Amino acid sequence: MRKKIQTQLRRIEEEENIKILLAVESGSRAWGFASPDSDYDVRFIYIRRMEDYLKLEKVQDVIELPMDDVLDMNGWDLQKTLRLLYKSNPTLFEWFSSPIVYQETEFADKFRDLMIQYFSSKKTLYHYISMAEGNYREYLKGDFVRAKKYFYVLRPVLACQWILDQGTPPPMLFSELMEAELPAELTGAVKQLLEIKMNSPEVKLIPRIPEINEYLDESILRMKRSVRSLEDRHTPDWNALNQIFWQELSSGSF
Repeated sequence: MRKKIQTQLRRIEEEENIKILLAVESGSRAWGFASPDSDYDVRFIYIRRMEDYLKLEKVQDVIELPMDDVLDMNGWDLQKTLRLLYKSNPTLFEWFSSPIVYQETEFADKFRDLMIQYFSSKKTLYHYISMAEGNYREYLKGDFVRAKKYFYVLRPVLACQWILDQGTPPPMLFSELMEAELPAELTGAVKQLLEIKMNSPEVKLIPRIPEINEYLDESILRMKRSVRSLEDRHTPDWNALNQIFWQELSSGSF
């Protein structure tokens, strides 16, 4: 599958006349809890030729390929990427910390070094709290729930706890978050849930797990209180982002 993905990436470069700077896995495979039938969620950052950015008409800043049952691929233009980093976009921090990399250039390391300057604990906490609360409300209220949906709430809750404890972007791997932030008394239940998730189809239904639901209820409420009182010192400037954009444009990378 890796070769197929890399072939698709080269085809996108040729057809769109772009250079892909980074391509990674972004979904459950990168989080470390893929099911046997999980698809591949490939995300990439790309740059166009300098003349494309000088046109009067708006440059397309997203490339999305038609999804199939196995492969979901889309990417963001470098301009869009840098503007989102300025706002401390949590998705970018996840992509650039993915343990599964399909393609990258020297730009990726330069960008990783730059990112921490633009990290906002408060903005990222709001993102993960909203994700956890929305998924909890939609998927975990019934007597029977899909096993995979627990991780759509557990992961952002643990990511929030990491940010509150460490003050840094959370790791991508669920195992790292679980080891660092999950209460010891829930470890057995969550490990059992992981076994079910990783060895069952995506649609697997299980009875609701009261002790995990209670933990999620309490955690979401507590974190909502915590983020309100958190001071936001996120005051970035554009200079470093402009510099890296100009460097990539003038590098003649393709």
